[in-house]
Amino acid sequence: MANASTRKPLSVYLYIPNIIGYIRILMNCVAFAICFSNKKLFSILYFISFVCDGLDGWFARKFNQVSTFGAVLDMVTDRVSTACLLVILSKLYRPSLIFVALLALDIASHWLQMYSTFLSGKASHKDVKDSSNWLFRAYYGHRYFMAFCCVACEVLYIILFLLSPSQTESSVFVVLDAVKQHVLLSFIVALSLFGWAIKQVVNVIQMKTAADICVLHDMKRR
Repeated sequence: MANASTRKPLSVYLYIPNIIGYIRILMNCVAFAICFSNKKLFSILYFISFVCDGLDGWFARKFNQVSTFGAVLDMVTDRVSTACLLVILSKLYRPSLIFVALLALDIASHWLQMYSTFLSGKASHKDVKDSSNWLFRAYYGHRYFMAFCCVACEVLYIILFLLSPSQTESSVFVVLDAVKQHVLLSFIVALSLFGWAIKQVVNVIQMKTAADICVLHDMKRR
């Protein structure tokens, strides 16, 4: 019995999607270690790590290796990597409060969503079929729509990092100057801004919905 109980958690640690998760963490560590000395290599490593976020989910479903540990590892890796990039952007642009606020919204909304999921007894934080908000349901109910918003958000942050000047300036002015010179860049920025805006709205909805679930749980206990 003792041997069986020891093997089970070990096998979860060695699930293919979880191994991909470990590789993502290593790539992010290397990326942030060289972010100021090699911006292009940082952007490549960071983006590859982000793309692997979709791969680990595919492998999890393909090989029936979906796990709670994998879901938590996936979310923590996403949140920490995005948070680190937003911290860097807050040092490169003004007002820095914008990026700090985006960081706080991202972490708070996802943490509340994960916690409310456990309170509700659901298997996944993406199970929002009972939500009354159509955008919230559409975001988690349509994989490609969610992927577009997530990719758009990260691409926008990467572009801002690559365009960052030597001295702190307004991110709006820096982006406007860049898109005036490149038509393709202006299209990518516009598309990224659209997906980014949707994701921030969803984050606000997610935070409010999750908070309501926590409050309802408290009221039921009284």
